[in-house]
Amino acid sequence: MDNLPRELLFNLERINFSNIFDLILVVAIFYFILQLLQGTRGDTLIRGMILMIIAISIFSSLLPLPAFSWLLRNTLPALLIAIPVIFAPEIRRGLERLGRAGSNIIQRPDNRASEQIIPGIVTAAQRLSNNRHGALIVIERTVHLDEYIETGIPMDAILTPELLLQIFYVNTPLHDGAVIIRENLIAAASCVMPLSASGTFSRSLDRQMGLRHRAALGISEVSDAISVVVSEETGAISVTHNGRMIRRLDPNRLRNILIAFYRPRSETILPPWLYNILNRIFKNRFSSHQV
Repeated sequence: MDNLPRELLFNLERINFSNIFDLILVVAIFYFILQLLQGTRGDTLIRGMILMIIAISIFSSLLPLPAFSWLLRNTLPALLIAIPVIFAPEIRRGLERLGRAGSNIIQRPDNRASEQIIPGIVTAAQRLSNNRHGALIVIERTVHLDEYIETGIPMDAILTPELLLQIFYVNTPLHDGAVIIRENLIAAASCVMPLSASGTFSRSLDRQMGLRHRAALGISEVSDAISVVVSEETGAISVTHNGRMIRRLDPNRLRNILIAFYRPRSETILPPWLYNILNRIFKNRFSSHQV
């Protein structure tokens, strides 16, 4: 321990520009990974593993611990193989999120479609909530939901509050399942959605959230869709998007949230300044080709 200050001073004197750039690059990679896993079960675990690896590396480099260093060298390769296996669902969702972020640089939802469907969904959700009729309404955005539409009953009907109320009326053939909205049409009803595997409900103390809420959260984890859920037990209205749920909404908040989510400023894990630069580059390139 007497040599510890001397070792620290010696290491500080050896720092140059390439070392600083190397450190910044490593930190950026870890930040990128944490952003991909944000909101999943792997978020907390990966943070703990990073802190543990940093602490172990510091101790092993500053103190003569040959046995501990040997254990570290032989354990890290196994961890590098195990991490992709353990966090496979989280990594897949993170890469899908990255792909959606890239596509949204040049592709946005149609604002006219949002103006047509949002008032009808808000009106239907309010009336379903007053009547305590459970419902799950999924709004398709840039990621197509064809595989889930095929699990339901095709409709291709113009969206109206009355039609949604009829679909989710108790004991009707189509009330059990999700309605998928594509542009201003009800593409299909009674669709089967994937259940969430993020562990959000295992951490929640509210037992009133059932399969509808898990399905709403699940489809938001595998796509950029927006889901509106009406609880059959309490009549509470919730919205899910990007693996997160906002609960206990009134009609005004529901309308504002749907508008904000359906046509957001950006849906990207990139910093805002970098997003703006890329957005200008892509826009200028496409506008020059059109001219």
